[in-house]
Amino acid sequence: MPEIIIYLSKGESELFVEQSLQQLTPVTTDTVIAAVTIDVNRTYQEMDGFGASFTDSAAYLINQVLDSEQKAELMSKLFDPQAGIGLSVVRNPMGASDYARDIYSYDDLPEQETDTELTRFTIAHDEVDIIPLLQQALKLNPELKLMASPWSAPGWMKTSGSMIAGELKKEYFQVYADYFVRYIQAFAKSGLPTYAVTPQNEPLFEPHHYPSMLMLAEAQSDFIKNYLKPNFIKHNIDTKILCYDHNWDRPDYPLTVLEHAEEEVDGIAWHWYGGDASAQSVVKQAFADKEVHFTEGSGGEWIPPFEQAFSNVIRTGIEILRNHSKSFVLWNMALDEHNGPTVPGFGKSTCRGIVQINQQTKELTYTLDYYALAHFSKFIRPGALRVDSTSSNEFIRSVAFRNTDHTIALVLFNDGEEAENIAVNLQEAELVTFRIESKSAVSIMITV
Repeated sequence: MPEIIIYLSKGESELFVEQSLQQLTPVTTDTVIAAVTIDVNRTYQEMDGFGASFTDSAAYLINQVLDSEQKAELMSKLFDPQAGIGLSVVRNPMGASDYARDIYSYDDLPEQETDTELTRFTIAHDEVDIIPLLQQALKLNPELKLMASPWSAPGWMKTSGSMIAGELKKEYFQVYADYFVRYIQAFAKSGLPTYAVTPQNEPLFEPHHYPSMLMLAEAQSDFIKNYLKPNFIKHNIDTKILCYDHNWDRPDYPLTVLEHAEEEVDGIAWHWYGGDASAQSVVKQAFADKEVHFTEGSGGEWIPPFEQAFSNVIRTGIEILRNHSKSFVLWNMALDEHNGPTVPGFGKSTCRGIVQINQQTKELTYTLDYYALAHFSKFIRPGALRVDSTSSNEFIRSVAFRNTDHTIALVLFNDGEEAENIAVNLQEAELVTFRIESKSAVSIMITV
């Protein structure tokens, strides 16, 4: 008999709780059973992992607001594969994002000045909170992969003269490619290799209340093909280049980039704020050798907690993975009791962090996003191969992986309005039967 470990989330009062087979509601023989069948012979993408972002705000809250004991506990629960949920991907903003205490790049200058040699380039800002936390995370989980995405180039490189809005001036394409090299080299000196970069976060969105930069598909193709990739080759940098880094509703953008810079692009990065996850497969079908990554999705007040919000993360996470993604990365690792800090002038924030850190009381709260990520990250480990899983009931969503140690990880979600009886089958053999309540999530680790 295979060894089976089961974790269950059933409402806000019972989140990611280990269950013995005896604790699960048994299924009687005369009831209708939904069969979930795992086929390990049909394989798909290899997993890099799950995670969130050490934005300036998140890093400040964790590194400066929490006391040393709280910080150690949190970092362990986030990154330790045994004592915690083993997060294995972190996506860092390159400079300020909307979740930063002020607006900054790595080469800020007075108005009308330029620095084409990047003589004033510095990552000193990140050395205060972000880099120490990344180093600690990497020590807790040596399989951690670091991604990086800018919200804007330094203002002096742009048509707006500011990190707010505008486009990258053509005459600074090479300087901006040098800027990426300097960033990667500087982080490497701190023992932090950069696994992948994107040229621009949300390149089709140009808000005027936080750092942003419009970068149309044709400009991104040109930048990657003629400047960024050649610069990486020149400096012996093997960091992957992912294009797009925006919502599912514009697959035409990455398709355009890949048509012009196919050899220079390693994959596509996606967000969930528009469209649906099937767009990942549309582009994958057109460019089968390109990786798929999901690099940002935030929970927030626009979806009511608890059940609707928790269900959304689990449901969407399963679909992201079933549509070939090698990563599933949420947004802020931590926010405070006001969903901040945010850049000056941002206004009311409605986003939710993986944890909440109250700046007044210092209280640390693990949010629903932490427990939703746990259902995936705890058992689907880096290097796992997605294997086929099918359900005879349309409301029972599933995704399955075979880990490098040959254990099988299965995530199930009952998206229906009624409890359902489940039989989990590995190939033709029935492993376990149980009853799963409506809007409940179950993660199963099978040692065969």
